[in-house]
Amino acid sequence: MTQFDPRPLFLRGLQRMGDVRASEAKALAWACLYVFVLFLAYYVLRPIRDELGVAGGVRNLPWLFTGTLVAMLAINPLFAYVVRNWPRERFIAITYRFFMANLVVFLLLLKLAEPSHQVWVGRAFFIWVSVFNLFVVSVFWSLMVDVFNAEQGKRLFGFLAAGATIGGIAGSSLTSGLVATLGQAWLMVVAILLLEVAVFASRRLVRMGQDFERTEEDRETQNAMGGGVFAGMSHTLRSPYLLGIASFILLYSITSTVLYFQQAAIAEANFSDRAARTAFFADIDFWVNVLTLVFQLFLTGRLLKRLGVTVILCALPLCSVIGFSSLSLSSTVAVFVAVQVARRVSNFALARPTREVLFTSVTREDRYKAKNFIDTVVYRAGDQVGSWSYAAMLGLGLSLSGIAIVAIPLSVGWLLLSVWLGLRHEKQMATSSDGTPPSRLAPAMHNQ
Repeated sequence: MTQFDPRPLFLRGLQRMGDVRASEAKALAWACLYVFVLFLAYYVLRPIRDELGVAGGVRNLPWLFTGTLVAMLAINPLFAYVVRNWPRERFIAITYRFFMANLVVFLLLLKLAEPSHQVWVGRAFFIWVSVFNLFVVSVFWSLMVDVFNAEQGKRLFGFLAAGATIGGIAGSSLTSGLVATLGQAWLMVVAILLLEVAVFASRRLVRMGQDFERTEEDRETQNAMGGGVFAGMSHTLRSPYLLGIASFILLYSITSTVLYFQQAAIAEANFSDRAARTAFFADIDFWVNVLTLVFQLFLTGRLLKRLGVTVILCALPLCSVIGFSSLSLSSTVAVFVAVQVARRVSNFALARPTREVLFTSVTREDRYKAKNFIDTVVYRAGDQVGSWSYAAMLGLGLSLSGIAIVAIPLSVGWLLLSVWLGLRHEKQMATSSDGTPPSRLAPAMHNQ
């Protein structure tokens, strides 16, 4: 006779895939719902953004990346002001509803603007989605590293990354299958409704996550954080550890932007119909997410726990060294697609959850302000460097193979930086016998 298992079905399923404690199950469920609807909304909007960007001309993309960086620089102090003056439950809702209101404006503009103005509305929408993506995702992960500690992050962040991937699969499928029937406007309405679900899930998670908060600093999460509106930038520049994380993001962004431009050129050359281009971008996202999901559900948590942060953090730059070396030898479309897919899977399945663990060893203020500065301004600065460098290399007559050769030493330096970051994080965590990061006990970490 089979013995009755009193554990809930959801918990049993999670524990078969990884190390999840019963006390964490409900909070993890709300976190998974939160990230699922967030990425579902983004991947509904992403193919629309990419199609509008290509419609405006691939050669204009560097200017769109410039506009994105300018927008990031303008919005980042406003976000820091909101973080300084309201508790986290309130400023998360304010941030998401701000973007929901923006989306309503774009919906109206795309429907009502004159045909001659549509291309400019499309370019503005490209910039907006690029800002929206990094801000809403950064806020999500800031809350995660605020609710869960480093030990929990190693075990649980793989599940959250899987929730993001499932949301990406659903969003890509939804857009690919329905864009021709519903049109872009109704898909944007769906994204607005999904963002409101994300606000609701974040509120529930904030209240449940207090069970994990142990230190005096953690118990003050219902209060506004205070501090300066430029603290994120100043703390990043003063801390070698935060500056190292920023450099990691910068190098990832530069190399990703180079590959993104190649993808845009291929789409422009092979697809003349707007709906076909949108479906093409959505299909690429779909297959990358499918391949990523297996790693996230069954391997990410186990590998992080067994091999540690340092080894897993090195996976993406090592993949980049191998990938760009391969492209320098053979610049065929097949090799390019293989490199792009391998890098994106490595990032989503391994690098993203691992680099979020790095932020568990910084202060609460830095988890929101410095992290947001790094995830948005630094990331888009990398886009800027990558986009204009790509244009310059094309102007010099470099082929894909030549551009790949330039990217190899960057990737090698990125790999060495990853080793240093992982060792620094593990050293900081080892200074506390109970696993609580020293920075949670000593808010002056960024002055070290």
